[in-house]
Amino acid sequence: MSVPAGFDELIHPATRLSVVSLLAATEWAEFSFVRDSLSLSDSALSKQLHTLEEAEYLEVRKEGGGRNRRTRVRLTARGRTAFEGHVAALRAIVEGAGSAVPAASGAER
Repeated sequence: MSVPAGFDELIHPATRLSVVSLLAATEWAEFSFVRDSLSLSDSALSKQLHTLEEAEYLEVRKEGGGRNRRTRVRLTARGRTAFEGHVAALRAIVEGAGSAVPAASGAER
């Protein structure tokens, strides 16, 4: 089976896909909200955000200073397009698998 157009190896790993999915539902999200929503450590989330930021899939904005420093993140237009393409590719894979099983094959569903 060939990989459908839009499948994105960068955002496919479960943690990155979870991050991008969460960010797709909002304009901006606080680092702590993403971390807590996905039950990730600060370092695990930072690593994933850095990878996505390098690909220009998201923007990281640090505001304030000292104890009031906040980190916010959002998908860029490129990141949103990549996410939407990846979701469409996953749907194509799932739909293709369902139509590939012959009805008389005896396969259980």
